[in-house]
Amino acid sequence: MQRRHFLTAAASAATAVLSSGCDPAPRTLAGGFAGIDMARGHQLRDLLAQGTLPAPAVVRRAQVVIAGGGVAGLAAARSLRLAGVDDFALLELEDTAGGNSRGGQVNGIACPLGAHYLPVPGDDAREVQDLLEELGLRQRVAGRWQYDERHLCHSPQERLFFQGEWQEGLLPVQGVGEATLAQYRRFAERVQALGKAARFTMPMLKSFDAKRPLAPTHKALDAMTFAAWLGQEGLDDPHLRWYLDYCCRDDYGAGTARVSAWAGIHYFASRHGFHAPGDAAAAEDREGVLTWPEGNGWLTQRLAAPLHDGGQLRTACSVLRITEGRHGVQVDAFNHATDSVERWQAQRCIVALPVFMAARVVQGPPAFLREAARRLSWAPWLVANIHIDAPLADRPGAAPAWDNVLYGDANPGGLGYVDAGHQRLDPRAVLAGPTVLSYYQALGDAPQGREQLATQPWTHWANATLAALSVPHPDLPRRATRVDITRYGHAMAIPTPGSLGFFSQIGLQRPAGLRKPLLNGERAPWLPTPTTARLVFAHSDWSGYSVFEEAFTRGHTAGWVAAG
Repeated sequence: MQRRHFLTAAASAATAVLSSGCDPAPRTLAGGFAGIDMARGHQLRDLLAQGTLPAPAVVRRAQVVIAGGGVAGLAAARSLRLAGVDDFALLELEDTAGGNSRGGQVNGIACPLGAHYLPVPGDDAREVQDLLEELGLRQRVAGRWQYDERHLCHSPQERLFFQGEWQEGLLPVQGVGEATLAQYRRFAERVQALGKAARFTMPMLKSFDAKRPLAPTHKALDAMTFAAWLGQEGLDDPHLRWYLDYCCRDDYGAGTARVSAWAGIHYFASRHGFHAPGDAAAAEDREGVLTWPEGNGWLTQRLAAPLHDGGQLRTACSVLRITEGRHGVQVDAFNHATDSVERWQAQRCIVALPVFMAARVVQGPPAFLREAARRLSWAPWLVANIHIDAPLADRPGAAPAWDNVLYGDANPGGLGYVDAGHQRLDPRAVLAGPTVLSYYQALGDAPQGREQLATQPWTHWANATLAALSVPHPDLPRRATRVDITRYGHAMAIPTPGSLGFFSQIGLQRPAGLRKPLLNGERAPWLPTPTTARLVFAHSDWSGYSVFEEAFTRGHTAGWVAAG
């Protein structure tokens, strides 16, 4: 039986059980906050606010210190190792590395705590392609690259709850009028035209260099919000506007009223474009997506594994101060396990911290760092992992999918949920077994969103999530056994107007005397990287927005710069 038909049968069976009246009453819900230790982060903030730090209890040395163990920090560590540098230490605030690309478990079932997929990278993201080849996810067969289908998202990939039933895909099409379809076609034409007029790459830093400055098209789009550009273009259809707002919140944490028009177009032009329903290319529009039950935690766990083995990863260590001197760098960090300050002395430091944190801990921060921290704003995020003991009853329409989105979600910034059990190869487990639904909420547009995350109890978020998802799944309160809430106060930078113009110019010039180390047998190319004499900055913030490709390439580049 095909997977789609099997899932439809599963939904029908669950509906039959529900209608029989045999379901148990709603249970007392277990749960709590998980993933991010906000108290530890606030302890760091309070220590910095004191002005004077405790004296170091121990002094350690390394050739390179990496501050921050998110995707950029892990990529920098891998790059150092490829360049033959093993004498380094990576300091990470949390108990596990990975940043907002970590995975966890709820009642023994793996699930994402943050980012949950990676689009199959294009040729501009060669560094990411090399990583996937190293991990065995892609290989050349008969002269062509092929990806391991076990790791590609299984069909059906996505669906939308729209007008009381499920439809395939996330662009509202069922029952919409000709005027809406005409605007879909118009937007597709504009994306195609703009993609020909200027270069849109993923990662964005490959669009610019000292000889290839910002194009006039880029400048014009960067000067206004996406909403303003859509209005200027006469693209006012509410269904199109809803979809584009969803796309911006999904990648950038905020909607079309805040992100730049460049970011809105870049979302499509740097990857698979935009194809209106009925377009000959629409059937191929759905890009390949790599995903795992634990989301991108699958990738970060493998990036961190050799650092555990080599002893370079130091978790539960908060970086307090980075001081650059003529002959080296001094890094003070608070070890939460020993409740003491450690001092690291190194030749260079890779600052793989969010820009707002880097600006606080780097002593005498360079002008470009201060200006970046002033310009950027960050979107708070929430991930609610819901353990259910059996498949849910479903509304009519498309079969259960990996990504399930609600049109008009009752929660501000709600982005729907992914099913951690979707990649199971045994369809019997899909029919009968428990799973975890990971619901995402981007709070970049929510008033006092960060303050709400810090002050509201976990039950507030759990109840709101269950209420929203009960619209398509009325039996969810009876099926849910536990809800774990992961909070990110500063999950991702929001690419607001003007961000591209600023970040595209930082680090265009290669530092004098920098040698190009060998990586994979080739001399590494120069990519725009913010640097001082002994500090190399690596974080997706330096691209003005946060996706895996940006963070990984920034970290990879910083690693070989530090090795040189």
